Amino acid sequence: MNYRDLGATGLKVSEIAMGCEGMTEENYAMCAKLFDFAEENGINYFDLYASDPELRSAIGHTLKGRREKFIIQSHLCSVWQDGQYKRSRNLREVKAGFDDMMRLLQTDYIDVGMIHYCDALDDWNSIINNGILDYARELKANGLIHHIGLSSHNPEVALKAIESNAVEVLMFSVNPCYDLQPASEDVEQLWADENYASHLTNMNPEREKLYETCQRMNVGVTVMKCFGGGDLLNAELSPAGAALTVNQCIAYALSRPAVSCVLCGAHSVEQLRECVEFENAPESERDYALALASFPKISWEGHCMYCSHCEPCPVKIDIASVTKFLNLAKSAKNIPETVREHYAVLEHHAGECIGCGSCEKRCPFGVKIRDNMKEAQKVFGL
Repeated sequence: MNYRDLGATGLKVSEIAMGCEGMTEENYAMCAKLFDFAEENGINYFDLYASDPELRSAIGHTLKGRREKFIIQSHLCSVWQDGQYKRSRNLREVKAGFDDMMRLLQTDYIDVGMIHYCDALDDWNSIINNGILDYARELKANGLIHHIGLSSHNPEVALKAIESNAVEVLMFSVNPCYDLQPASEDVEQLWADENYASHLTNMNPEREKLYETCQRMNVGVTVMKCFGGGDLLNAELSPAGAALTVNQCIAYALSRPAVSCVLCGAHSVEQLRECVEFENAPESERDYALALASFPKISWEGHCMYCSHCEPCPVKIDIASVTKFLNLAKSAKNIPETVREHYAVLEHHAGECIGCGSCEKRCPFGVKIRDNMKEAQKVFGL
């Protein structure tokens, strides 16, 4: 298992992590099976968005004796009321829900306390005005949560939260189809068929800015909806008009700036095993670039996907990294010192480009790489 930094939290998380959707299977018996498999295979991170008290209790029971082996991302504002889930912005309900969660999980701290499901700017304002953010900060000050997170599907809202410096971890929906869609307060628009009816071109700039801002500000991204609820794995259901594999979906998500882990919502040990097998899959099975380039309904023409098909470079420039740092620099008013430093320590720089064009011949997306190298040299002075 490979491990990545979760932003600036100091936590090292397995890049393959667990969602909780499938843990209720077999009358909650699946919960222990998934955690046993996770421990055996190096998965140390999981998300608990659900407020179902039976699921929370099952997780608490299965974590007995091994709490320190797992990093918990669990959600504030996800409460259980009248026998069903409710997203709440009522501070009294949120506090009661948190106390209940801690009791059922049988733990005295949560590693990442996620403010649950914020997809509208008005809702972000209510989180601030209703005391929810202050409560999260209070929990952190008292050691009950160690880091504050936010879950969202809306890049406009997520970006506002990140730029407020209030959020250390972002849980966000990332896959090559959702990345085409503009910000919306209606999450259903992400998978609405009519939005994919015409030919779509290139990543939505708000999403691109969000990922780059997270990397620049060292906010870790934990990925939900990597498989689009399974639709991306099925050619008939995929908005792209063609299917991707599990390995391609995971590789795409992990190659986005700031991404720390992919939360795989497995409904069986076999499904979780398929995700873990990504770790040992050859590059040919992880390669998403040629698949994306061949999608009948989508084009990323001229857009760098950090796929490294352009390499090897005859002068050994890491073209994908140079391009990523260039994009990070361009997304900020002033070049962040961390970006400048990371660029500086690259073994080879854009200024060494000999302009041979061999990279452009190999790029599936027609990126003008030589122009990018000239711009990077001008921006960074190397």
